[in-house]
Amino acid sequence: MRDVTPDVPAPRRRSFLKYTGALGATAAVSTSLSACSSGPESTNDTGIGGDRERTLTAVIGYGNDGSWDPTQTASAFCMAANHHVYEGLLDTDPISREPYAALATEVPKDPDSTSWRFALRAGATFHDGRPVTADDVVFVFRRILDPDTQTLAKGFFASWLKEVRKIDAHNVELVLKFPFPDGLSRLTLAKIMPRHVYAKPGGWDDAVKGKAIGSGPYRQTAHHPKSNTTFEAFDAYNGPRKPAFRKMNWLTIVDAAPRVAKISGSSAGAQIADNIPYANIGQLESGGLTVAGGAGMNNLFLMFNTRHKPFDDVRVRQALHYAIDTEKMVEVALKGHGKPSSSFLDEANPSYRRAKTVYDHDPDRAKALLKEAGAEGLSIDILAVNVSWIVDCLPTVKASWDAIGVRTTLSPQETTAVFTKMDQKQDYQVVAAASNPNQFGVDADLIMRYNYGPDNLWMQYTRWASDPVARQLFTDMDRATREPDPQKKKTMVQDYIDVVAEQAVLYPVVHNELMTAWDPARLSGIRAQPYPGINLLQAKWA
Repeated sequence: MRDVTPDVPAPRRRSFLKYTGALGATAAVSTSLSACSSGPESTNDTGIGGDRERTLTAVIGYGNDGSWDPTQTASAFCMAANHHVYEGLLDTDPISREPYAALATEVPKDPDSTSWRFALRAGATFHDGRPVTADDVVFVFRRILDPDTQTLAKGFFASWLKEVRKIDAHNVELVLKFPFPDGLSRLTLAKIMPRHVYAKPGGWDDAVKGKAIGSGPYRQTAHHPKSNTTFEAFDAYNGPRKPAFRKMNWLTIVDAAPRVAKISGSSAGAQIADNIPYANIGQLESGGLTVAGGAGMNNLFLMFNTRHKPFDDVRVRQALHYAIDTEKMVEVALKGHGKPSSSFLDEANPSYRRAKTVYDHDPDRAKALLKEAGAEGLSIDILAVNVSWIVDCLPTVKASWDAIGVRTTLSPQETTAVFTKMDQKQDYQVVAAASNPNQFGVDADLIMRYNYGPDNLWMQYTRWASDPVARQLFTDMDRATREPDPQKKKTMVQDYIDVVAEQAVLYPVVHNELMTAWDPARLSGIRAQPYPGINLLQAKWA
């Protein structure tokens, strides 16, 4: 889920996944922090039933070995953790996404202004005891806006933010290119990091590997890739989201069965887990757990290599979408916890409008389009990620394509392997994977720029950015971003999403719910979110 306009990662470009942890899956990081060299502490909770000092244990269904660099990451685990470790000038409620003052003392009163001034919270300190200053704020934003440094966060800010100025040690000014009220909620994506730590040689590489020093309510105490990451309440924190847990231990368990087992039964070793399989909802509820879902942009998408014929032909791409029995996929694979896509956006998005092209199951039309394109007798190998619910959906895709005469082979692999192949510009036909840009926010401009943009990695993967239709799309996107009238902007976005739907270069097949389970006898204040990970900033012991 690559966090929204995924730009090319930073210099010395390794794999996309190593920097971003894209799609919430594990990426290879062989070197752990030196502080963790003694080996992982116990991955069992030793304090359930004890006093209020006991450790909260959480199970995250995604890897913790993606990038931890807040300017780069899209890793579900790392992003969720960073929200507890770092602060932005403003942060956002995990459900409503309304901005609130975090390191800054207040939300600007005039969101339509082209100048936002922020005073930093008095007494705010980083976890190493050094004070947070305006220099730290400018340091982070300069990295994000640096034309010579490609970061994921750049795609969230570069189109509308001109510069960030230091006024004095405790005050900064953000200068906008044009009025952009949506930018307030995006400030949570610019986590303020200590300049004295990350400006050192190798500092950003350390951030990638898991070194996390922020000003948030929890400080990282240990990090063990592919095992667990631990946190402790930061006693000097004086911000708006006080830590309720003395210690937290977040386990990474990607496989569904052991993840469910960890939170199940009288001897459960955790109090909360995300990414709950649909088939286990009833079992967990009967055991006294609360299981709740959030519907949003989580989706199974198909991505086509437009340099590999015949996928350069829009009729072929459309045919393969029309062929899929999405209602069956929702019923069988998703157990009813999803909907066939009727737009790039999910139906709950404020900018949603049913697209002019909707791929309802129509095998006859699919066959006709393939015939018209001269692509009958097609053979396709689907390169797919091995995320459990994606694997559950793949048989429906194969059966649907086989039914229209397309010989289909399924090739699910580790997510790292899938995207390493594309980073290396290896040939492929079709990729099936999961994505959820709601990790970053809900505004349509952000969501679309995450996937579509002349310089982002998704468009490099599709080899489509130079197409005349793509060039016009990018122009239309820029015009919509700059449109000051909210209703006109909404219509412009909806219109260019119609183009995205018609072209079907990278397009969702279904949108589905993500399920979270927790023990209500031990935790309160939990809210299930419609994107991967958990947020415990307003949770507490029951």
